[in-house]
This record gives sequence, C-alpha cells and structure tokens, in this order.
Amino acid sequence: MVELVLNPEHSFKHFSPTLLTTLLIEVVEDTLIDLMPSVMQLCMTVAKKNESLSIPVVMTKSNWLEFFLFFTVNVFLPSATDKVALLIGNLTYRNHPQLKAPMVDVYDLTNLLRQLNFKVVSLLDLTESEMRNAVEEFLSLLHKGVYGLLYYAGHGYENFGNSFMVPIDAPNPYRSGNCLCVQSILKLMQEKETGLNVFLLDMCRKRNVHDDAMPNVVLKVTANIVFGYATCQDAEAFELSSSGFTNGVFIKFLKERLLEDEKITVLLDRVAEDMGQFDPTKGKQALEIRSSLSERRSLTDPIRTGDYSDAAEAQNLLWSKAHELPESKLLDFECGVQIKMDFAAEFSNVLVIYTSIVKKPEEMLSCQAHITDLPLDLDVDPKLMNKETLEETGSFLLSGSLPHHCLYTRLSSLQKLKELAFTVCLQVQFNSLDELVQWNMDVSIGKPLTAKLDLNRPTRKNSCQLTCLIPHSPSTSPSHSPASDRRFHSQGPCFPQLYANPYLNVCEPLHGAVGGYGDFRLYVDHTYQYENMPCSPFLNPPSIPIETTDDIDDMQNEFMNSLQLYNHP
Repeated sequence: MVELVLNPEHSFKHFSPTLLTTLLIEVVEDTLIDLMPSVMQLCMTVAKKNESLSIPVVMTKSNWLEFFLFFTVNVFLPSATDKVALLIGNLTYRNHPQLKAPMVDVYDLTNLLRQLNFKVVSLLDLTESEMRNAVEEFLSLLHKGVYGLLYYAGHGYENFGNSFMVPIDAPNPYRSGNCLCVQSILKLMQEKETGLNVFLLDMCRKRNVHDDAMPNVVLKVTANIVFGYATCQDAEAFELSSSGFTNGVFIKFLKERLLEDEKITVLLDRVAEDMGQFDPTKGKQALEIRSSLSERRSLTDPIRTGDYSDAAEAQNLLWSKAHELPESKLLDFECGVQIKMDFAAEFSNVLVIYTSIVKKPEEMLSCQAHITDLPLDLDVDPKLMNKETLEETGSFLLSGSLPHHCLYTRLSSLQKLKELAFTVCLQVQFNSLDELVQWNMDVSIGKPLTAKLDLNRPTRKNSCQLTCLIPHSPSTSPSHSPASDRRFHSQGPCFPQLYANPYLNVCEPLHGAVGGYGDFRLYVDHTYQYENMPCSPFLNPPSIPIETTDDIDDMQNEFMNSLQLYNHP
C-alpha cells in the first residue's frame, strides 16, 4: 500500500506532473482508489487557487480516475487560455528594395500555426498607420494567460538593443519615428498578463546611422519572453534568390520543426543548429535566441479556456468575422446564364475571386463573365484581372487548392477597402448573331476579411505604440532586454569587425535602406563607392545576391559556385 499524506496548506507547486503521472501509471487501480481522499485533498487545495477548476460534488470509483487525469493535464501541465498570432510580411516597398520571401514565409507560417490552434492574422504590405492599427487589434485579443506570437518579415534595423520594423511607406532614409519598435509592443503585451510572448523577427539587425534616438522602453521582469532573431546583432537576414518563390533562410528551417512538441527555446535551438549546417549562409547569418522563459512552454500546449470579459468576447467575435469568407454567389442573368462566384483567402488581407459558368442556354455559342469597375482603393492592375490561371494574377500559393476552368482575380490590400462593390460583365456569342451581346450586373460583397477591422484608419495621436524618445543608456536599463538566456549559433563570426565599436563598420547604400544593398561596384585597389562617399576597402562590403536554382536539392551546390545573397535589411 502506498500512502500519500498531504497537508491542506501545501501549495500545488510542490507536486510535479511527473509525480502524479508516476502515481497513476505505477500504482495499481485499487491502490489509487485508496489514495483518492489524499489526492482529492490536493485537488481542493488547487481549486482554491484556480477558480476555473470545478470538482465533482460526488466522486465515485468509476469517474475519479478520469477526473485525476483531467486534473493532472489541466492544472500541472502548461496551457494557454488562447493562442493568437500576428504575422506581417512587407515586400512591396515604395522607397526601398522590394523583397520576395516574406509572402511565402507568412503563408507557410500561417498554415502551420493554424494547425497548432492559433488564431492567425496574416497581413502583407502594410503602411505605418496600418501596422500600428494591426498591432492594436492584435493586442485587443490578448488577455491573461494567452500565448501571443508576433512574426515580422521585411526591412528592419536595431539600435541600442531595440528592434524596429519598417513599413512599406517609410521614407528614405527612415528613422524610429517612421517605424514600429518591437520592445514597445512587448511592453504592451506584458500589461495584458499574457502567458507567453514570442517574437520571431525575420529582418536585418544592422544599425541605422540616420537614427540616433534611444527609446526609453522599460520592460517588466517576466519569465515568459522568447525572441527568435533570424540573424545576430549588427548582421543581415537573407532570402534565397530563384526564378520562383522560395522561403527566406529562417523560415526554410523553422517550418520543418514548428509542429514539434518541444519547449519553444529547445525548438529554436534545433532550428539554429539546422541553419548552422547551411553552407550558403555560414558566417553570414546565424539565429540568435533571447529568452527569459522559466517554464516548459510550447507552441503545442493545449488551450484551457478561461473566463473572458465582455470586451474580450467582443474582440474574439470581431476576429472571427474578420476571417469569414464571403458566401458563394449565384448570379442569374436575364439571358438564362448562371454564374457562380466563389472566394478564397490567400492572406487575411488578400482575397481571390473566381467565377465559373454553371448554366448556359443551348442557343449560345459561348459566354464569358468578367469582373470590372473595382474600387479605386485597391489599385488593381486590369491586366492581372480575370485570368485563366492563378499564377497570371500574381497568386502563386493557392494554385493547387482551387478548381480549374475558372477566371481568377486577386485583390490585395483589403484593409484599404470601404466596401467591395464591382460589376460583372457577361459577354455572350449567340449562334445566330455575329456580334457579342453584353449584360451587366452590380455586385456588392461588403467588407470582406480584414476590411472589417478598418486598419487603414488614421493612427490615434496618443497611441501607446508611438515610440517614447527619452534618452537613456541601454547598458544601464535594468530591464532593457529579456536576455537571461542568450544564445548565438554560428559556425564562424557574423561579419567580423576590425574595430571594437560595432557601429564603425557601416556603409550606406545608394537608396538609403539601412543594411541593404545598392548600386554596388567593386573597384580593384580602390574603395567601395556608396553615394559618392568612399568607404575603406577593409570594411565589409554589402552582400552580393546568390543565384539559385528552382531545385532545392541542388541549391547548395549551385550556391557554392556562385555566392550571391539577397538580403532584407
């Protein structure tokens, strides 16, 4: 007989999941029944600390083992009250080099996080005000115990330990006032008492020589913060160049492990090891992990719903509506033709409309329906509308999941929409007529997907996300960065410096994108030339793009013969 004597004053933290699981597995059922009073005493102690846990009034032999299992999983093992992820990929920059990988990276990461039961908001090409409003909506979904994850792919920089994400409308050169400070967002997440805060930053971390501001972001000391930087400090992050669309280096390896049931820092460690074996980026890009995580928190942890406030319930409802696709429509024309209109979401702010003919009278030789007169807010190129293949519209990610024999139109930047209304133009060729006959029908979809969130609204002047420009020394800030667990993974130094001051080795490209590449030429026995400004030939030149092949298996061999890299500064 195994005897377990518990004091009602004991805290549940003294009893580990391993102990309870061992009791359940190694002790026979009759013995467990004998232990029931003692275990129930423990359960009552825990229930006092956890109001959401209910214990049956009558505990019988038939249901107590089931309750014991439920109790162990829901109290002693880590869980989230919800999981929310905001994914932003900026690629179509107005004043800086355009990128390709963020679109594929955000798409792949969205699908994986949804498998882990995350509520995912995936957005492409946001302006500064749209990014701030998107973050505000993201924060509104957070509350006590929620796992919050922010992924950003695009141009960026790091000054004095603070990371800045660059919107697509950032001027040249940009400064902190034109960008979003990641640490400011973390501070706001901490105020929500989240259970886990994960930041995956797929951007460059070079210093911005145009920006000397030092934001005063004072963070709380919490043991639930994880930063996964795609590259180490004062270095660049890279995307692979090919004729098609491929992942950036970080997501190429992260997506292979994201579904593993491991502590998030352990998972990122393994990603770092995988990246370290990738020859094209050895010595150029290495994953850096900063963590203050003290518990075994995993992205696979179950969701144990807590008590939501009315405001939280309202925000969850709004999120659900913002991700509902418009219902399919059947358009009946006077001539007897019936058109079916369907919708697919490529991202939270990118919609694909596809139309097909489902009914055509016999006296008609042919008929075709085109979408016209789209809102000017969308700025859609008419040449990319009503195409027979998705690829012709600029959509390369949904081609395997949508039906064939349709006409496709891809609508991006839905956050700018006030209302999606357009005209369907039907052109019919009758057997008895030489000329085409045309019918028009007006269609209104309302506000699809994230158009409901009104992300294009002006940012509030008193927005708590705006950077507070109060100078301080990062080295003396007691909670400047969650770096209790800081790891660097590299087979060699990332851009080794000749000087002790890492900021001495900075050259500005022609177009002013910090850490980027510009009109770069190498002159033998001469200095590198940037915007008519000479830089020492002993300083590190900007990265030169790697030519790649479409065959990922042959990629490494091709890279080693022609080392060029495209970066996202």
